[in-house]
Amino acid sequence: MKSISSLHNKNIKQLLQLQEKSRTRRKEGLFVVEGLREINLAIAAGYMFTEIYTCPELFSAEHIPHINTSNATLINISQEVYQKIAYRNSTEGIIGVAKNKPHLLSAIELPENPLILIAEAPEKPGNIGALLRTADAANVDAFFIANPRTDLYNPNIIRSSVGCVFTNNIAMASSAEIIAFLKEKNINIYTAILQEAKNYTNQNYKEASAIVVGTEADGLTDEWRTAATQNIKIPMEGKIDSMNVSVAAGILIFEAKRQRNN
Repeated sequence: MKSISSLHNKNIKQLLQLQEKSRTRRKEGLFVVEGLREINLAIAAGYMFTEIYTCPELFSAEHIPHINTSNATLINISQEVYQKIAYRNSTEGIIGVAKNKPHLLSAIELPENPLILIAEAPEKPGNIGALLRTADAANVDAFFIANPRTDLYNPNIIRSSVGCVFTNNIAMASSAEIIAFLKEKNINIYTAILQEAKNYTNQNYKEASAIVVGTEADGLTDEWRTAATQNIKIPMEGKIDSMNVSVAAGILIFEAKRQRNN
């Protein structure tokens, strides 16, 4: 097994570039995954790893049989190197470099009467991570990002999603492309927009449905408003008329799940 103890090693320099720069991730088609749980979730989702770095002082050898390294190069790193490249202190001393996926809309396969969660132009990694966790918790059939602004493989998204970036059926495309996809497949579109909206509990989500949320700052574009089967709203009883996008998405998507489970 190869060993690295220098912070100036070319592999370590590349890993840091992949962590810090979305341009490098796009150019190389690679990204960094930190932590045993996240790596195992990525492997289960079919991601291919090129390198697996472990710190012997922190990584228990008993975990090695549970990691399908496939064609990955296994590399031991010193504790000093690990502390330099690790985002978190509780990731068991293991970091991997994996090949990304294109997340094309054309590659999405849906069951009959699918339930889809869609977020238009989410930008904050923490919000995207929370949306991915919500999508996973509800076990939606797909999660679409319309007009994406942020690299899906940003380390902060992977961390805040606790690996749910690997457990969801994800596609990214323009709003126009996603709307056309939904129309073609006769999927009802329920948009979280206040104008001309009806209470979210008064809709029927048992048929093929997509629930669409926008950013807290800008909401959804008019493109979604005109395409909607129905605009829906969550009644607000406080002093403000908005809430965190992932909270709103959770309320809406779990109402749909409630109806489908009854």
